[in-house]
Amino acid sequence: MPNPVSHAVGRRLVVRVERVAHGGHVVGRSDGQVVFVRHGLPGELVEVEVTSAGPKGRFLRADVVRVVEASADRVEPPCAHAGTCGGCDWQHASLPAQRRLKAEVVVEQLERLGGVTEIDGVPLAGAVTVSPVDGDLDGLGWRTRVRFAATDDGRLGFRRHRSHEVEVVDVCPLASAGVDAVGATRRRWPGAVEVEVVAGSGGDRAVVVDPSSAARSGSSLPKDVAIVGVRGRTWVSERAAGRDWRVQAHGFWQVHPGAAEALVATVREMLAPRPGERVLDLFAGVGLFAGCFGEDVGVTGAVDAVESSVAACKDARRNLHDLPQVRIHNAPVQQWLATSAPERVDLVVLDPPRSGAGRDVIGAVLGLGARAVAYVACDPAALGRDIGFARARGWRPAAVRGLDLFPMTQHVETVALLLPPD
Repeated sequence: MPNPVSHAVGRRLVVRVERVAHGGHVVGRSDGQVVFVRHGLPGELVEVEVTSAGPKGRFLRADVVRVVEASADRVEPPCAHAGTCGGCDWQHASLPAQRRLKAEVVVEQLERLGGVTEIDGVPLAGAVTVSPVDGDLDGLGWRTRVRFAATDDGRLGFRRHRSHEVEVVDVCPLASAGVDAVGATRRRWPGAVEVEVVAGSGGDRAVVVDPSSAARSGSSLPKDVAIVGVRGRTWVSERAAGRDWRVQAHGFWQVHPGAAEALVATVREMLAPRPGERVLDLFAGVGLFAGCFGEDVGVTGAVDAVESSVAACKDARRNLHDLPQVRIHNAPVQQWLATSAPERVDLVVLDPPRSGAGRDVIGAVLGLGARAVAYVACDPAALGRDIGFARARGWRPAAVRGLDLFPMTQHVETVALLLPPD
């Protein structure tokens, strides 16, 4: 018998969009079947083309090909590649609408996965907002680190949504002026798979090529651009929260120039660290939170920063050498908590990868007797799951704030304050 799912691909349907979904989609229905739609907006009537189907055809995925009834939030995308490049999800929505949609996603994930319905008596939908950060005017020009994919003939671009195909670009409007000035997209990179361009806030610029054997393809770049493995140093300098930071060019640092300041300010306000307190900074990276809280707790306090990356710990030790109250531990967080954690701490900052902290880490953290925990999340679903684990132990979210560190994309950074049972 013919496969009904395979026959669905390529079909065109007219769908009324109902709501936003996690992952940069909106959701509608066709003859009762759920359709996840890209490039639509809630309330719109759109014609879509089916691109794939879920397991056993339980749902469809589709792209908008024509807008029949447009939302008032719809705008003209600022990039000619919008709709084909997989890097942006919301260029067709105004910035206020993007932030509203992201807040709705955070709310939905906290409700569905975390069982959260209110925060300090305020219904969740009214308690969660997503705000821009300093320096953001139009949602463009903010990416200080851009990873390009390379075609077989060495041209650069971005992979299309759910595809290995590369959409070749000359200019990315999300890239910062420093990244664009390197000119990586205007050169060929034979043999490369990926090319990452970094423009640090300290003025450094660097290129990281994978595989490194293709790095010499960039020898014609401006002489002040470091090419990791070929010339120049392997790290860039950043300035944030009143301190200077060294970060490996291939390492992790927030890509929005206003992100580090916004995150530190938000976590500081939530936790209000006091002199003499003991703080854990888990998944510490190059020491952003550890350095700031080390200053707050002073020499009578202590900060333990735990990070599994050897390179990040090396940078953290360099960054925080002037703070003897900060100790850097190079270990997986779960292992360190099980074998080396202090019996009691006052505050904890959790900044896990996209997959979240997980049940075991959450359980270990909540058993340390802290007066408060700040959870920094780059994925609302992981945040929802982990808050669910915390709620099962009697802890509650006392504040949730979204920061729009990734305009034009579906990604949103969320900071949650968790407090112990009364």
